[in-house]
Amino acid sequence: MRRQQLHDDDVTLYGLFVEAFSRLKPLVHRDLGVPDTWFEVLLRLGRTPGRRMRMTDLADAVAFSSGGFSRLADRIEKEGLIRREPDPDDRRAALAVLTSKGGEALDRALAAHVTHLRAHVTGILPPEDRGHLERILRTLRDANR
Repeated sequence: MRRQQLHDDDVTLYGLFVEAFSRLKPLVHRDLGVPDTWFEVLLRLGRTPGRRMRMTDLADAVAFSSGGFSRLADRIEKEGLIRREPDPDDRRAALAVLTSKGGEALDRALAAHVTHLRAHVTGILPPEDRGHLERILRTLRDANR
């Protein structure tokens, strides 16, 4: 093993990123009332104008393969939180639409999520660090699409 690479600053920085995320995820996704993968879907739909997205775009947004996302959407739809509709612009595509029941579930989940975010993430960072973190995360996301 190359000792220099074991202690490389880039390896350490990435390791800290992964370790922080691994510790934070269960804390900020506690008490949502829905599985965290469902929450991500509901949140994306809730933040989208018209509360609807093409299924393929939604799968990309939540980082799921189309097949895996279809199974996930089936379970969420079975609970009445989303529904599928034909895409009026592309008859081969379908839209996922947030239902009123899904909106209510999202509201409940967001109340817990925001409380946990403030307790474990944003509340412990000074405002200037929050701004830096947002800029850094957007840069990483956008550079690696």
